[in-house]
Parts: sequence; C-alpha cells; structure tokens
Amino acid sequence: MEPQFKSAAVSRRAVLQLAAAAGLAQLTPPFIIKARGEESVKLGLDNPLTGTYAATGKNELTGCQLAIEQINAKGGILGRPAELLIEDSTSGDAGTAVQKARKLIDRDKVNFLLGNVNSGLSLAMAQVSNEKGVLHVVPGGHTDAVTGTTCHWNVFRVCNTTRMLTNAIAKTLMDSYGKKMYFITSDYAFGHTLQEGYDANLKQFGGTKLGEDLTPLGTTDFSSYLIKAQATNPDVIVFLMNGEDLLNALKQAVQFGLDKRIHLAGANTELEVLEGLPPEARIGDWVAEWYHIQPGVPHVDEFVAAIKKKTGRVPTARTWFGFVGTWTCALAANKAQSLEAVKMAKALQGLELPPEVGLMPDVPFYRANQNQLIGSLYVGHAQAKGSEPDDLFHVDKVVKGKDVAGTVEESGCKMTWPA
Repeated sequence: MEPQFKSAAVSRRAVLQLAAAAGLAQLTPPFIIKARGEESVKLGLDNPLTGTYAATGKNELTGCQLAIEQINAKGGILGRPAELLIEDSTSGDAGTAVQKARKLIDRDKVNFLLGNVNSGLSLAMAQVSNEKGVLHVVPGGHTDAVTGTTCHWNVFRVCNTTRMLTNAIAKTLMDSYGKKMYFITSDYAFGHTLQEGYDANLKQFGGTKLGEDLTPLGTTDFSSYLIKAQATNPDVIVFLMNGEDLLNALKQAVQFGLDKRIHLAGANTELEVLEGLPPEARIGDWVAEWYHIQPGVPHVDEFVAAIKKKTGRVPTARTWFGFVGTWTCALAANKAQSLEAVKMAKALQGLELPPEVGLMPDVPFYRANQNQLIGSLYVGHAQAKGSEPDDLFHVDKVVKGKDVAGTVEESGCKMTWPA
C-alpha cells in the first residue's frame, strides 16, 4: 500500500513593513487585540521575504500568523496576547539577519526569536540569541550544526537535519537507479552538509561519487554544470539545493533532455518549487518534510482548511514549519509557567507536540539534550498532477525520524547550560 497523504495580535508597524517589502497584500489584515490592557508577549520573526527564499519565507510567515491566531483564541501565552513582529532578513545576507535579530531583541524586546530559512543565517542568528539568552526556534534552516556541533541550550529546530534527509533517501536511490552519482550543490552551509551526508551514505552503501560542483546561491544558469554532469555518465544527478536555485536547475535539466537519459533526484523538495516548475519538470525522487495530503492523520484537514481560508492555497512544509515554530514558543512558556528562557528550554526537553500541532503519523518530539524535532519524513517522487491540482508529490513511504536521526552523540551536540 502506498501512503499519500481568532485573529492575531500583529503590530501595525510590522504589517506595513511586510506589505511594502514583500508585497503580501493578499494576506488578511490582522487587528490588534487589547486584552484588558495587558502587555503582549512578543515573538520576533527574522526571515527572508525577498530574494531566492522569498516564497518559502512568506509561507513560514503564514504558518506563524495562523499559530498566533490560534494561541490568542486559546487564551494567549501565560494569559497575555501574543504579538508577531516581522523583519525581512533577505535570503543570503548574514549581516542583515544579525542586525535584524539584534533590533528585535534589544529595541523591540521580543520574548522569542524565530528564523531562518537560510541555514547560514540561522547559525549567525543563533550566536546572537545565545549571547542575549533569548529562546530561539529555527523553523526551516537545515544545516546539521544548528542542533549539532554548534548547538545551544536556547536554540530549537523544527525542520530535519540535512543528515536525516540524506539518510532517508540515499539507499533507496542507489537500490533503484544505480550507485554512480554526480552532485550539483549549493555553496553554503545547507548544501555543504547535504553533500557530507550523501558522501557518508555512498561510503556506507558502496556508491561512487563521480563529481561535485558547488554553485553560488542565486545561480540562474546551470548549463555548464549540467554539461559536466552528463559527461561523467552517472546513474543519478543529485541536486542539493532549494528555492529558486532548484527550480532553475530542474527546468534547464529538462530543457537539455537529461531526464530522458539520467535519473534526476536530490534530498528535500518543497511544494513552492514544484508549483513553480512546468509539469514536464516535476520529476525525480525527493524527501518532503510535511505534506498536505495525509489521510487518517488527525487535524491535518482542519489545518489545510484554515490556511486555505487565509491564502486561498494549500499549506506547504514551510507553512507547517512556521506554525510549529510559533506554537513551540507558546507551549514552552505555558508548560514552564514562565518567560525565563532557561526554564522554557528545560520545559521543551522531550516535549511531544499535541496532535493539532504535530500533524504527522509519528508524534513529533523535541529530543532532549539536542533540541531537534524528531517526526516523520515523506519519501516519494514529484508528479505533474495527482488527485487534485495541488497534489504534486506522491508519497511512496513514510520514514520515522528516529530511524534516520542517529544518536545525540553522533550529532556532535554537547549541550551546556547556564550556571
């Protein structure tokens, strides 16, 4: 059997900034909650709204906004209204992301920091949040170090590590299509650790790496890389990139006809990418980190309906990342009965997400002493069309996160806590 699966307190300043910088006029305008004059609990989102990762960043924002609405409808955080402050980190400028993080913490006095889609920016922001002692949730920055060698007691991550992604799919690709692989890899933290994961998988299962090209973030012309890859006669060309980079690379691979001669695949793909591709380029094997079609999984349909009501579109994995990241802040505070970062971080150790937040067949939980969310991964293939217009990915199997996560010791995380 093949599985397939009331209103937010958002500052007016943030909404105006967002509309101007990111053109999000289609989002339903929120209004300010005045809960008996109580001071709000502030969550600061420092995420890309422009550049290569704008689409994924905007979808994470939508998930954050829905979570804020739900949190406030259920009494807020410690009985106070939750408020979301929004900053555009850009897609690749670490200096801007760090500046915005410091602004949110020092000037806006946020109680929580959220972000970033870009792994390198997540690492830079984590240094700031740790220095300031602020609870920080990374919704969608994958590089292993976030909850690995540079882990911090105050930094939690929703999306999978890059090693979890490669562990979930590499052997399946080698068994199905062959063991000779050529890699086209984004030249920054996300791509580097994906490549390290695949290199380890090739060694483990007897594969051969024929070559690797590192491509700058924001590359638009992949022709030279594709010609080099084709010349090595690989069984599989593996694309280790995301966002507009992956979209452009796949379009050009199909234009060159490579899909007729060589299998194309990667690690993770996202609905944002699949939606942007022409039908003939929706091909290859990938890992989805969440999917909107999950028959029998409680509350998924409710979540999909709520997002469609806000945006007219189905949620993506990025929407779920933002949703879970924001709910994590509320769950931490309400469980700890405190806004002290250390107490909240302790409360999240081993915490299981409630079904209406987790939205997966395996209950996601934050692994103690690493702060990594462990849930389900969806291995499958892209498709031109499925059971409905937004069904662009066929889930071939669901992988348990704990089966591909390795141990805390293997992650390299050595958690230290304030005295």
